[in-house]
Amino acid sequence: MTSDRAERRKAAPDVAPSLGDLDGLRSRTAALREAASLPQADSRVLLDAALAELDGAIAALEDAEGNAGAGDDGRELTGQHSDRRLLHAAFSNTPVPLFVVDRDGIVLRANSAASALLGAGPGYATGRSLAALVDPGVRAALRSQLAAANRTGGGVRLRCGLVADNGVVPCQVEIRPLFVRGDTDRLLVTVSAAGAAGPDSAGLPAGTGADATGAGLAAEAAVASAVRRFDMLAASARQLLEGRTVSESVLLQRATRLLAGALAAWVVVDVRRHGQLRRHYVAGPDDPASAGLTHAVASVDPGPGSIPHQVYESGQTLLSTHVEDDMALGQSAGGPPLLTRLNGASVVAVPMAAESRRFGVLTLIRRADDGQFSIAEAGLVEEIGALLGLAIASRRTLRQRTDAADALRASLLPPVLKVVPGVEMASAHLVPTRGREVGGDFYDVYPTPGGWGVAIGDVCGKGEDAAAATAAARHAIRVLAHSTADPADVLRGANEIMLAEEFGGRFVTASAAHLSWRDARLRVLLSSAGHPAPVLIRPDGRTELVLAGGLPLGIFPDPEPATTELELSDGDVLFYYTDGLADARSPGATYFEDSLGDSLAQLAGRRAADIVADMRKVVLDFSQNVLRDDLTMLVLRVGTPPG
Repeated sequence: MTSDRAERRKAAPDVAPSLGDLDGLRSRTAALREAASLPQADSRVLLDAALAELDGAIAALEDAEGNAGAGDDGRELTGQHSDRRLLHAAFSNTPVPLFVVDRDGIVLRANSAASALLGAGPGYATGRSLAALVDPGVRAALRSQLAAANRTGGGVRLRCGLVADNGVVPCQVEIRPLFVRGDTDRLLVTVSAAGAAGPDSAGLPAGTGADATGAGLAAEAAVASAVRRFDMLAASARQLLEGRTVSESVLLQRATRLLAGALAAWVVVDVRRHGQLRRHYVAGPDDPASAGLTHAVASVDPGPGSIPHQVYESGQTLLSTHVEDDMALGQSAGGPPLLTRLNGASVVAVPMAAESRRFGVLTLIRRADDGQFSIAEAGLVEEIGALLGLAIASRRTLRQRTDAADALRASLLPPVLKVVPGVEMASAHLVPTRGREVGGDFYDVYPTPGGWGVAIGDVCGKGEDAAAATAAARHAIRVLAHSTADPADVLRGANEIMLAEEFGGRFVTASAAHLSWRDARLRVLLSSAGHPAPVLIRPDGRTELVLAGGLPLGIFPDPEPATTELELSDGDVLFYYTDGLADARSPGATYFEDSLGDSLAQLAGRRAADIVADMRKVVLDFSQNVLRDDLTMLVLRVGTPPG
């Protein structure tokens, strides 16, 4: 098998230049370079001329190598080294993009024109697969043509798109075997791209003011790009802050759509769930044709070895300007690789993490027509991924605290009250409208020797410490009441327990009562430890505060609870409450405590549940739905004696 170059040498064996014709080679190469800068330059003609010069130079070098060692002063060898440097310079500075690849299609060398066409620095293409540098749609065809050139030894041509930094450059590649004596066979790939051989800038030839103009335009583009990245980062931060009340899923969807629109990319979010990385959301171009692709990508979880899985395991950002592995995103269900279906050429994937906690991966895929991801864009996506990680961590921490608060609140405020024979009861608890910390209110109904006990209380402060003090007081009262019917003894015992524990200086106000039936009347023995006095509502509308006084629990070692005794008949109501009700304020800064008696008087004769429901509405209307403290109500309405 022979190459085109060999065929030309056979046809014209006497025209191969000698190594002594270096000056001529230099001048002709310079002339070709100048011709390439002219507006009317014909890239096809220049390409053939450059290849002819390269063929001749290689032939001359081969002849020189065959005669190596003819002299004994080393001058021939020195000349060969000089000629090699010349040929390397000729290859590097040829105004036509050239790649030298091995039999497997791996780029061994790329000249300056090829690097410029890619929009990359020198050496960028070296070591990469040539197929990774072209439009994904023709990669398979390119691999076949490379194999054909290797197999037949002849030249082949292929129309394709070269993936440059700003999009796909339509071009034609010509692949020829490249035989060098004593070396492994290689392939020479020549690229003819539209506009590649034209003037540098605005019709100015190379080496003139075009360089300055180009530098100025590049600087302006860099500033504009930096401004866009800053705006994008600011928009992401604003979106996260404004969406602090939305769910984690909605937050991720909003961020995904924002990135897809701003960076012209497919965006895939994968989140760690139940020990595995799961596909959460996919956003792409907003057109009907992309809907099927979105579903295809969303239906496949990232498997081991895929880019998202690698990034999650390493916790490091991955930027691939030219993706070589078609399986980088995995295989679609019953179809080609996902990367191929998306026409993806460039990928950046970043972890969504906060400190040592990893929540998932944000992956962006850019189509070949839209260019490559830059390092600056990768940095921007990395920052947004970090912001998402912080937002997820905050939401999950808040959710955990909210769940804990709900659990504590449920333990302190029983949803169902125990039944006291002959007594109708109802309760309500309203949380503050500002903040969701666990409040200090509690109430309970429990059996006691010879009757039933009722307790209500409030701990100063909010949060976990207050909840701990509340739980201690509530359970202490409940346990102590099992062994005594005297509510004053119960409160004294609870005070001792509060003093023996450390609750950060918290104290508790509480009211406890013992209920028992005697001669068709309900006997109520009441004791108070600094808690607001319950209101007694008679059936005819009269109201009175029953009992107040005593010292809060957890302050002094010997507080003496205030105690009184009542006998209630059918229709009488005891209305217990915490200071959140009394301290509720109107927009005019008046307190609900001033109108509490009048509001309750209007509810005389109503059922216990109706009294609670109406008081709830009254206090919310009074405060215009703004509560600064949690609020608890407990209503006991005396009915027909049991038996």
